[in-house]
Amino acid sequence: MAEKEKLRIDKYLWAIRAFKTRTLAADACKAGRVKLNGTNIKPSHEVRIGEVYQVSKGIDRKVIKVVGLLENRVDAKKAVDFYEDITPVEQTQAFKSMFHAPMLSRDRGAGRPTKKDRREIDDLKDDFFDKDE
Repeated sequence: MAEKEKLRIDKYLWAIRAFKTRTLAADACKAGRVKLNGTNIKPSHEVRIGEVYQVSKGIDRKVIKVVGLLENRVDAKKAVDFYEDITPVEQTQAFKSMFHAPMLSRDRGAGRPTKKDRREIDDLKDDFFDKDE
């Protein structure tokens, strides 16, 4: 595809599909959610091959290494060729395990939990969160 020597970080993040729009990518840079070597960068920062960026998007955190420069947005299969996801495994697993928390539900109209119910709920929560540590 078209490669360029100078490319803005907001345009690059949009092209590799890290953000849905270029405006969202620029806003993330302005808010300090895109970092290079631990320092915040502006949306106009020039991307260079080999640089490593930390991108935070909600609770999702990724570490991306630039492999190639991509000027225009392409489909996801081609976009993967222009960056390398080097996010540590423990960060990835921590993100996934957040969605496997026990879902406690009570019947509608059951009223407030009794003291016994509260103890059982607390025991369930404590047992689940102690296993991860």
